[in-house]
Amino acid sequence: MTVVCMQVLGYGWAGLLIKYVVKPAHMWWPSTLVQVSLFRALHEKDEHRISRIKFFFFAQLCSLSWYTIPGFVFTTLTNISWVCWIFPKSVTAQQIGSGMKGLGLGALTLDWVAVASFLFSPLISPFFVIVNVFVGYATVVYVVIPIAYWGFNLYNANRFPIFSSHLFTAQGQKYNISAIVDDKFELNVADYEKQGKIHLSVFFALTYGFGFATIASTLTHVVCFYGREIMERYRASFIGREDIHTKLMKRYREIPSWWFHSLLVVTLVVSLALCIFLNDQVQMPWWGLLFAGVIAFGFTLPISIITATTNQTPGLNIVTEYVFGLIYPGRPIANVCFKTYGYISMAQAVSFLSDFKLGHYMKIPPRSMFLVQFIGTMLAGTINVGVAWWLLNSIKNICNDDLLPADSPWTCPGDRVFFDASVIWGLVGPKRIFGSQGNYSAMN
Repeated sequence: MTVVCMQVLGYGWAGLLIKYVVKPAHMWWPSTLVQVSLFRALHEKDEHRISRIKFFFFAQLCSLSWYTIPGFVFTTLTNISWVCWIFPKSVTAQQIGSGMKGLGLGALTLDWVAVASFLFSPLISPFFVIVNVFVGYATVVYVVIPIAYWGFNLYNANRFPIFSSHLFTAQGQKYNISAIVDDKFELNVADYEKQGKIHLSVFFALTYGFGFATIASTLTHVVCFYGREIMERYRASFIGREDIHTKLMKRYREIPSWWFHSLLVVTLVVSLALCIFLNDQVQMPWWGLLFAGVIAFGFTLPISIITATTNQTPGLNIVTEYVFGLIYPGRPIANVCFKTYGYISMAQAVSFLSDFKLGHYMKIPPRSMFLVQFIGTMLAGTINVGVAWWLLNSIKNICNDDLLPADSPWTCPGDRVFFDASVIWGLVGPKRIFGSQGNYSAMN
């Protein structure tokens, strides 16, 4: 129930933003255009020598055939680190050249899945976005990180791996999280002080530092470049001016506003009931839910505009973790719940608007889009929880990379970061790590 509520919650206020990020023609949503091209290839008929659908199936066959090579036959092609091959016994060479455990300088890949797994396909983003990402990545990874690690030994960086999301003691050993948690899953201050402060790899620490800057720059960018347009769209909603796409969509019945309002009220009421009556499990106070909703709603419009024009979606994970960690420290489960309600509901709202733009391009009835998305979210949320529970009970040592084989696919790197973030922001709290009591106060 909690998973479904936090995913559906954002749909309630997303409907209020359709006129700002769906109806304007210049809010073009680059990734949505790829889906439009796919649907046109599958359904439209043309008289070219090679039809679209034939070309699609030919490309699909080639892609599938090639993937068997780096995916199953020669998995080494996924990460070709020639620097590591030349200097196999050099630790520095492994740190510089490894694409898995280091900076990946000179590393190559012949696996498209590895290219598009994190930032998605570079073929669907505007050129200026690709350049911006490349310059930012090169600056951080090939300039800032080496200077901080080898030049200044920032935060005693040489004691820890150059690239890691794990938490460490001052001596460079992995931090024993279980030793500082009590029976209520709260921080045991005495045991924490006994084991010492938590230390991060220089890459992990600087990632959070740049993450703080990302949220601020998102708001600044939208205000500076799209503030006037937002106000014009707001005024136009009262005047009634419409573009050609909106006029074509007039043949379909609009979604009544009370659908969105009702969905928002119902999910809020159910979520509040979970916080009040299942507080031992959720551990988040009722006011935390309302606060998370306010943050998510406030950031949905600017982040939707960024996504609609650049195909990049900044996350609210850092700001939600940070804020609630300051207000309600020492409670990791409550922090995770606040983070998911604040971050996931916003992400779902952006995804909801993206799908509505697809319907806008393809002239799909809005009510049908709404019902399909709502029902699909209900089913997906339930099935995902069931599959996750089955995996946790079926695969031995899942997500525990210390006990898994070296080539195991069940290391769960994303979930590992999620867990470590709950320790940093929820259990220990930002004051003891990024505040005056921690080692990384300069990152604020």
